[in-house]
Amino acid sequence: MKPLNILTDKNPLLKKVSKEVVFPLSEETKELIKDAQVYLKNSQNEELAEEYGLRSGWGLSLVQLGKLERICVLVIEDEENSGNFTYHTFVNPEIISYSEELIYAGHGEGCLSVWPDIEGIVPRYARVKIKALDINGNEVNFRGREDISILVQHELDHMDGIMYYDHIDKKNPFKDKDKMRMI
Repeated sequence: MKPLNILTDKNPLLKKVSKEVVFPLSEETKELIKDAQVYLKNSQNEELAEEYGLRSGWGLSLVQLGKLERICVLVIEDEENSGNFTYHTFVNPEIISYSEELIYAGHGEGCLSVWPDIEGIVPRYARVKIKALDINGNEVNFRGREDISILVQHELDHMDGIMYYDHIDKKNPFKDKDKMRMI
């Protein structure tokens, strides 16, 4: 497994807006996508994570890897934790609809670029639908709900230079807790 240089939130690149991607994707970008997929899959395996010193994650935006392109990679293990994974790569994604209901992650929202995690409520839509392109330039639509909806919004925020803790009220980190559902 190739080591991945995940930028920390101290890096000013993470505060920049990523650029729209023009096709075809470069070989460098394709390789970075594959490396991100391998990292994310291995990070969800406790033995491999410990052996290689990986922090567990489900998603990465390429800006976190130093490439200012509107691409994110999601690797999600099935609900039965059977070792089966679904891989998604979204190029130039945009939210096209979302629910009125707001939720937040009860265990807190973490990030591979932030250590230690910052506590507080990050309001997110309970359901989102995005439109994006795949790595070949074909249009894809994707629906996420609950934790996957949070993941998608988190990664899209990265592409706009927004960190999850930017959504947390600094004076009252648990503000409006009673106005949204915890998942």
